[in-house]
Amino acid sequence: MATKAKTDGAQALKQLTYLASALKAPRITEAAGRLADHARDAGWTHEEYLAAVLDREVAARNASGASLRIRAAGFAARKTIEEFDWDAQPAVRQQVASLASGGFLTEARNVVLLGPPGTGKTHLATGLGIAAAHHGHRVLFATATDWVTRLTDTHRGGRLPQELARLRRYGLIIIDEVGYLPFDQDAANLFFQLVSSRYEHASLILTSNLPFSGWGGVFGDQAVAAAMIDRIVHHADVLTLKGASYRLRNRGIDTLPSIKTQDTAH
Repeated sequence: MATKAKTDGAQALKQLTYLASALKAPRITEAAGRLADHARDAGWTHEEYLAAVLDREVAARNASGASLRIRAAGFAARKTIEEFDWDAQPAVRQQVASLASGGFLTEARNVVLLGPPGTGKTHLATGLGIAAAHHGHRVLFATATDWVTRLTDTHRGGRLPQELARLRRYGLIIIDEVGYLPFDQDAANLFFQLVSSRYEHASLILTSNLPFSGWGGVFGDQAVAAAMIDRIVHHADVLTLKGASYRLRNRGIDTLPSIKTQDTAH
């Protein structure tokens, strides 16, 4: 009897291996074999056993998918929310934790991180992007100047509408370092089109060392800047980071020349 049961079990495992391969889910075979003895010993029902096996497969697929999305995002460096030094920015910790849950993405809300250089804006933007990838969203990361270069190339090639439509399929676009370099009028108009194309459709995260009142100088036109800010902040969480640059710690330099960020709402 024991021999027959063993033979039947081997045949079932062989069939399971074939079926898992046909479904392109090879991890099912591993999970099924690993959980079988435990399921018998614990008296699991067939339904409980099947649910446990499929749960392992889904978890593994999600992890694999997140890894692919993170690699495709183009992050300058992989920095997670968990790795952030909250001692330097305790005031925004609760708000960032809420954003990391991903709710802002389903609502097509934006996130704006303002503050002096070296206060962690890029780290937090990257961390939120990685969290979004784990939640199943496609993400793209680039600096503001890199985004303008991409859009300029597609515009010259006559493909700007198609490119903006393609980018709308990404749940999150991260635009880093807005304000570090000024844009000419054509670049500013392209940037405005990117922002407008995502308005109430999909989320943006932007980082800037300038308060909103300084964006007119970046885009060379107060009217364009005002229209852009209006679309960005209509559905947005604006976080202001303060303090000295972490890069200057223990360097004997207390401050950098920068624009004050106390008036970020203006």
